[in-house]
Amino acid sequence: MLTLRSAVRTLCHHTPLALNQWFGSGLPPLPSPPAGFRYRWFDPATTFWLFLWQMMDPGRSCREALAQAHAWLGGRGSHRLSSSTSAYCQARARLVGAWLERIHRALLHRLEEAALPFPLWKGRRVLVADGTGVSMPDTPANQACYPQVPQQKPGCGFPVLRLVGLFSLVSGAWLEMAFGPYSVGEGALFRTLWSRLRPRDVLLADRGFCSFAHVALLGLRQVDCVLRLHARRSTGLRLLQRFSRHDRLVEWFRRGACPSWLTPLQWRRLPPTLCVRHVAVSVRRPGYRTRSLILMTTLLDPRAYPPHALAELYLRRWQVELFLRDIKCTLAMDVLRCHTPALIHKELRLHQIAYNMVRALILQAAAQAAINPRQISFAGTLATLRQWAPVLASASSPEQHALLLHECLLHLAADRLPCRPGRREPRAVKRRPKNYQFLTQARSLFHEVPHRSHCHRGLS
Repeated sequence: MLTLRSAVRTLCHHTPLALNQWFGSGLPPLPSPPAGFRYRWFDPATTFWLFLWQMMDPGRSCREALAQAHAWLGGRGSHRLSSSTSAYCQARARLVGAWLERIHRALLHRLEEAALPFPLWKGRRVLVADGTGVSMPDTPANQACYPQVPQQKPGCGFPVLRLVGLFSLVSGAWLEMAFGPYSVGEGALFRTLWSRLRPRDVLLADRGFCSFAHVALLGLRQVDCVLRLHARRSTGLRLLQRFSRHDRLVEWFRRGACPSWLTPLQWRRLPPTLCVRHVAVSVRRPGYRTRSLILMTTLLDPRAYPPHALAELYLRRWQVELFLRDIKCTLAMDVLRCHTPALIHKELRLHQIAYNMVRALILQAAAQAAINPRQISFAGTLATLRQWAPVLASASSPEQHALLLHECLLHLAADRLPCRPGRREPRAVKRRPKNYQFLTQARSLFHEVPHRSHCHRGLS
């Protein structure tokens, strides 16, 4: 019969599917209970691993996490836990955000080391940025911090959060994030991430980030850009040199009113002109009309950075859409679960840590098999992680654990994604939703509304 203290310590090392056996060695030490702590089941370390497993589990409810702890402890004749999730939810609220940030930084360092075997683009780190939105439970606290869109009636919408992510193109790691109410634009959120950029980085993004002020300020940080040209940048420029039919060196002029996020003094201190390249790219797909894009880049050397290399790089920008799909669909971050903004912020951080842990496993499998990490499925890796972790947890010796891990990585590398260049899937769903009436006013006022089904028509 395990004592309470020994059972909690063992549970910490064998949390649901033993995630710490996969990733715990590369993380900072888990915090110990403070002095005078009244020992209970959910200490910070156990709470962290349980919370993390929720982010990797499609169901990911608190009741499910508690049931897994029940199952593991019950099989060892230990004390019985209460069936109430109250203690676990309170323990999640006590997790310190600064400690989660340290775990995130340590994991990024591990990802950088794991990505070393894979070549950079032209010897430079490429970062790709994009924004998205996520919703959360309709509680007064969430509505106060992240209001629903104003077009929706009160009580009919959900709080919405806008998020901008910064990803590594070579490893797929989720490096940074900035979030705020949906009324805050993606550009404003992205500017808060500039301190994380390094000299000689290359930023890859869509035309929403293409502006004179953004390009000029990033240039002062020695960060180059490859962006799609914004439609409004058709005037205020002068041709300097024509490298080829589709490659031109142009000069941008600082014009227009001062942006609202800059002071007039900051606006006047920007250089009056910028020297950039405009590269026209034609996208040809069988059966589709040829589409022309114009790229703007601060990489001015046409020999070191030829147009076809820039075109191939920008086409890889679509990877960020796949990264966001992995986060929002595979990890189910599209709809957050917590009921207060403080817990929403921790849930976002845990999602980021969970995503990067799966990416670390992908890099490890790709390096072992000497293949491109993009050939390994994120969803398949997550499913393999969930199924193989109990096997690894049952290893009786370090040698057996290493052998099982090697076999798991071989399995991941063997299950490769097919090569489907130019694949296009329309954003449309085939299966129709249930024919229920839409909520057009607050639920408390929405009473006795008839079902909008054809089978009820004509009935008295």
